[in-house]
Amino acid sequence: MKKLLFFGTLFLLGGAFVSAQDLPQNPEPGKCYVRCKTPELWKNEDVTLEISPAYKKIVTHPAEYKTVTERVMTKEAGQRLVVVPAVWDTKTISYTAKEDGSRLRVVKASFASDSQTIETKAASAQWEMSEKAPDCESSDPNDCRYWCYKPIPAKYVTVPLTKLANDASTQSSPVPGYEKTYTKRVMITPPSTKSVEIPAVYSTIKKTVLVKDAWQEAVTVPARYKTVTKEVLVNKGGLTTWKEVECELLSYNPLPINWNLGSATLTGAAKRLIDTRLLPVLKDGVRVELASHTDSRGTSSSNQDLSERRAQAVTNYLISKGVNPSQLVAKGYGENKLKNRCADGVSCTEAQHLQNRRTEFRVINQN
Repeated sequence: MKKLLFFGTLFLLGGAFVSAQDLPQNPEPGKCYVRCKTPELWKNEDVTLEISPAYKKIVTHPAEYKTVTERVMTKEAGQRLVVVPAVWDTKTISYTAKEDGSRLRVVKASFASDSQTIETKAASAQWEMSEKAPDCESSDPNDCRYWCYKPIPAKYVTVPLTKLANDASTQSSPVPGYEKTYTKRVMITPPSTKSVEIPAVYSTIKKTVLVKDAWQEAVTVPARYKTVTKEVLVNKGGLTTWKEVECELLSYNPLPINWNLGSATLTGAAKRLIDTRLLPVLKDGVRVELASHTDSRGTSSSNQDLSERRAQAVTNYLISKGVNPSQLVAKGYGENKLKNRCADGVSCTEAQHLQNRRTEFRVINQN
């Protein structure tokens, strides 16, 4: 157990010794220091490169021609057939335009009135008892009566009738036809042809004839060279040193750039401000954090993106002025570090929003 405590004490003493060795030597009270790394030292060298080798180029020359005229036959001699038309005459031809016929007239049927008697009940007979004789002296009246068999005549009904006198018939009457005429063209002499001689036709043409055929010529094209400037590392750098800086530079210092609304483009005034405020600090080789902020107007994601682009715009400008990129750290905080109460949904003046829309810098250690 005592051995473990002894080795633990040695380990703590060794760590304290290493930390003490990593601090500035002979610091002055009340002053501030930052750890810096010596920058890499480069030099420019010109290198000549052959960008195009020498080669042979074939130059062609077109053929040479001249124009000549020549009389040529454009149409051979021939014959033309001329049609002699036929000779015609006109004749009048008669024809039956309508043949003879007949017309039928209908004679309607005629009727006569008549009648017919029909026996509706045949003749018959029946027994009938006579009346009591007036001079009958018998107490029984039937003694003075007698039976007679009397006939009953037949009954007839007379029905009026219509009888056909003459049935329907037709009467025929003649319809005479008639004739007409038409004219007819009659060929007296049929058509014929006769041959007419046609002479040949000549024209003058222009013709391009070859005087000298195309030919080629070899031309040597010299090589082309380009001088390229390359950077050669002279001193690797990376050694850690301590540099004295103003203590207020270790906290965020305002870089009063008036950014255009929604823009991350540096104006001429902004560049002059950076040249005056930041370049003198960076010439000592210290490392600087560039922090950019927006106000709360707009979405959180768009404000974050805008602040990052603005911080990067300052970084790119400093690099273009010769500052080593290892000395610069660009950070965008969007609307996450407001300096007043003007958060989302709070009504504020333009001046209050302007306090939040800012770019700051501070000196930091280089690890």
